Amino acid sequence: MLYEAFLAKIASYGIIPVVTLNDVRSVDGLAGALISGGLPVAEVTLRVSEALETIRIMSKRGDLLVGAGTVRTLDQARAARDSGASYLVSPGFNEAVVHWAIDQQIPILPGVDSTLGIEMAVAKGLKALKFFPAGTSGGPAKLSALHGPYNDVRFVPTGGIDAGNLDRWLTHPAVIACGGSWMVSMKLLENKKWDEVECLVKEALAIASRHTGLRAEEGAGWTTG
Repeated sequence: MLYEAFLAKIASYGIIPVVTLNDVRSVDGLAGALISGGLPVAEVTLRVSEALETIRIMSKRGDLLVGAGTVRTLDQARAARDSGASYLVSPGFNEAVVHWAIDQQIPILPGVDSTLGIEMAVAKGLKALKFFPAGTSGGPAKLSALHGPYNDVRFVPTGGIDAGNLDRWLTHPAVIACGGSWMVSMKLLENKKWDEVECLVKEALAIASRHTGLRAEEGAGWTTG
């Protein structure tokens, strides 16, 4: 997927479910809940041994936009790509990983929480970054301070986001989408609470829909470039 098309796609959703799944037998149940809820996208974190197989199964379905999260090394980036990941998400800015992703034309959202990280990303031509950890890095006020001198950069806040503060984050003019695990918590997945996952997804999308217009304008700018 081309970088600009990826940005437009996540902007249209407004939310990226961050998934940590220990049992690949639950992949289809989770995928079904996301799709039924209207959110066919997932970031599968490489925090557990089953992550690459989860990505492989999800990506083969063909009805989900599947990415790999917590990508910290080149080996992880390559393995995620080989498993079918359409995009990569990193907790921090790893220059080698970012350079490789750009060279391979795989969209990447490296994590930043300071001007240094943003400068490094902008130098690589990136237009959108993960703001992480959003909740403990100063929240929307910190993001506003960063957005001032970098008003051409957009962010995907992740970390400490839930249904209670999602609206506040999506109201921010620098935000194109938010990443979060509250809809797909490990407890819900372990207990196969697919109906509850679907309900939480629908609730989140209802919140995100209030800001669809602004995100659509951003997406149009990327795709028409």
